[in-house]
Formats: sequence, C-alpha cells, structure tokens
Amino acid sequence: MILVTGSVMARQDSFDEVRRLSLEHVHRSRKEPGCISHAVHVDCENALRLVFIEQWADRAALLAHFAVPASRDFVRALQPLAASASTIELYDATRLEKL
Repeated sequence: MILVTGSVMARQDSFDEVRRLSLEHVHRSRKEPGCISHAVHVDCENALRLVFIEQWADRAALLAHFAVPASRDFVRALQPLAASASTIELYDATRLEKL
C-alpha cells in the first residue's frame, strides 16, 4: 500500500476556494481504481492549513492518479491560492496487525 500525506496553506482570502477545490478533488479521487481512501482535513492548530491523507493499493494506482488531467489541474489551481508551497510525501507502507 502507498500512503500519501500532503498539505496546503491557504491565504485567508482564498481559504474557501482552496477548501472547495480540495473537497472536489478528494471526492473525484475516491472513485479512481486503486484508491483505498482519500481525505482532506483542517489542521486544528492552523485553520488555514489543509492536510491530505491518502491510501493507494500500489504505486501503479498512484501514478495513474497523478496522470489524470483533473489531478494536474487541481495542483495548478491551488498554486495561486496558496500562501506557501504545498507539501507531499509518499510512503511504501505495510499494514501491521491491529493492537
């Protein structure tokens, strides 16, 4: 499984649009093959920061997601609305037994 974390810091005047675009992206992404989960959350310590947490079945599914034109359009749409550069981190994860 591939785990993706990322974040975007919105400007005060662009937060509503960043949130709208982010939710649209999440809802669309959930329908893609290989998407296990895809969510966006508001940071409790900084209400202008949105945090993404995604799980993908494998690297091929994630690469297919990145290749979807709407995914690239989402990233381009966020750039002028962000207060700083967005972050993204990819992890190759193995599920451990439940504690």
